[in-house]
Amino acid sequence: MSDNLPAALLSSIAELARRAGDKILEVYGQSVQVTLKADASPLTIADLRAHKVITDGLASLTPQLPVLSEEASDIPYAVRKTWTRYWLVDPLDGTKEFLSRNGEFTVNIALIDNHVPILGVVYVPTRHTVYMGSRAGGAFRQIAEQSAEPIHVCDAPPPVLRIVGSRSHRGADDEKRLSRLEPYELVGIGSSLKFCLVAEGSADFYPRFGQTSEWDTAAAQAVVNAAGGAVIEIDGTPLRYNTRDSLLNPHFLVFGDRTRDWRKVLGLASESPDA
Repeated sequence: MSDNLPAALLSSIAELARRAGDKILEVYGQSVQVTLKADASPLTIADLRAHKVITDGLASLTPQLPVLSEEASDIPYAVRKTWTRYWLVDPLDGTKEFLSRNGEFTVNIALIDNHVPILGVVYVPTRHTVYMGSRAGGAFRQIAEQSAEPIHVCDAPPPVLRIVGSRSHRGADDEKRLSRLEPYELVGIGSSLKFCLVAEGSADFYPRFGQTSEWDTAAAQAVVNAAGGAVIEIDGTPLRYNTRDSLLNPHFLVFGDRTRDWRKVLGLASESPDA
């Protein structure tokens, strides 16, 4: 596959994410039936409709590439480990936010190449906003029908750090670690939007010590990377994908300023990736 393909695909994937978002908005605000998956996470008709739009679209765009979606993730590692390039999809990231109707949910589509997200699209349906980035082409934000504009991380944070954290998953341990970064402002927000705020420079830091899955992070990581930031495990190595049987991520840090040793400030330098 040509190395130029990811950049050429970006607009097509963004349009596909918008179409999936339209399917989600068709039922947003309505009373929808919720079922629980094996991991106790919620599943709705919106997840399934968005999944179908995306998987059908990817099959048409790149029939040669496999797809791993949250809603079709029961693919054995013995099969997955043979993949060098594949699509990693979360059709509706932030189902809890969708159900609470706070608007903070996204559609995530990422292209993984040799364990690295090299292209990512994050669409925010309620805001009609697309965040997109590729390894070769940089990062952009497009609002509705406006022209796409380049985005970049803030690589010189203000005196009071702007930190984003999970709206649905945050504990006492997070607060203890963050006390090392004072003074700071902490904003709770759902889904992969946290990455996007770092990518566009409106937030400085997103530490995650709770559970996430690979489809939750890959697309947004591609955007952060393309915007000049970084997403690392707490051992300092870049967050990678499809390297083991589990599809759960280790703990990670997202930031724009690469000159600061975020691990050292948080007291993580001597900890293992899964601590």
